[in-house]
Amino acid sequence: MGAPVVTLDSGRMCNAMTVDVEDYFQVSAFEPHVDRATWDNFPKRVEDNTLRILDLFARHEVRATFFMLGWVAERHPGLVKKIVESGHELASHGWEHIRVNTQTPEAFRDDIERTRSLLQDLSGEPVIGYRAASYSIGTNEAWAWDQLAAAGYEYSSSIVPIRHDLYGIPGAPRFPFSTAGGALLEIPITTVPLAGRNINCGGGGWFRLFPYAFSRWALARVNRLDGESGIFYFHPWEIDPDQPRQQQLGVKTRFRHYLNLDRTYSRLEKLLTDFSWGRMDEIFLTEGGRT
Repeated sequence: MGAPVVTLDSGRMCNAMTVDVEDYFQVSAFEPHVDRATWDNFPKRVEDNTLRILDLFARHEVRATFFMLGWVAERHPGLVKKIVESGHELASHGWEHIRVNTQTPEAFRDDIERTRSLLQDLSGEPVIGYRAASYSIGTNEAWAWDQLAAAGYEYSSSIVPIRHDLYGIPGAPRFPFSTAGGALLEIPITTVPLAGRNINCGGGGWFRLFPYAFSRWALARVNRLDGESGIFYFHPWEIDPDQPRQQQLGVKTRFRHYLNLDRTYSRLEKLLTDFSWGRMDEIFLTEGGRT
């Protein structure tokens, strides 16, 4: 597959903006401390934070892809409708943020079918995209791509081609590739090669850790030198420095989760201005992008 040619009238390459719609207490790093059975006991902040994101995108005339948990959609059906009515793509993030590498193929299939069915019922739109919790499709979970294709998905954005203690397939392609016998497109999170290794420049904690200038340089390099559209992701809780703090976390988890939450929103403003953005399906699956 060749490089995407999606550009705007300005001539700038269009990158994919994505949001993983989950609440602050649902992140994988909190699993040892927060029982899923207690989730409903936590103050829910995902709807208000996502509405702020929708307003931000509207001001910058950006259309994005929202990978939503079925658990969240079930409790916030109006938010699902608002996302779609605002012109964004709705995609699946699984039901309860369960990592693929902890599921059997049968449990995974039930999860992705249940989530897709609910999202389609609530939105009235086809759901063709999927993102695994914590990018948890690894080298031992290639079976998941076959399951996704069989369940009706057309693309996945579930891997990061880096070496990391929690996820990653270091030897995977940096850019979209076919899987499941050509029935599914895997679209990795954007990385940039530095000093013999790939560095994540596609968002999340990396966006909060490094100075904004790094993200701007890296994405511009991918567009200019690789001739590829990049992918950026973040979570609604990352623009919420006032979220309830979990006290029992280890030092590394606390650092990763709470670092620079007060700077994320302003950095997003710059990112939306400095680059052109669009939906995953329109960039990678339609005429003018990848086919």
